Amino acid sequence: MVKVKMLVQSTYNKEILRKGKEYDIPLETAKRWEVSKIAIIIEEEINE
Repeated sequence: MVKVKMLVQSTYNKEILRKGKEYDIPLETAKRWEVSKIAIIIEEEINE
């Protein structure tokens, strides 16, 4: 999991993710979002 900051509002797993807020997302998904300019990765690999 990595922490991302949303650049736009979106939905993920039936949850609304708000623009400007931070969420924990799987790395592969976060990478796709960063390429698509949906979100930016702000913290790598959160250990749980």
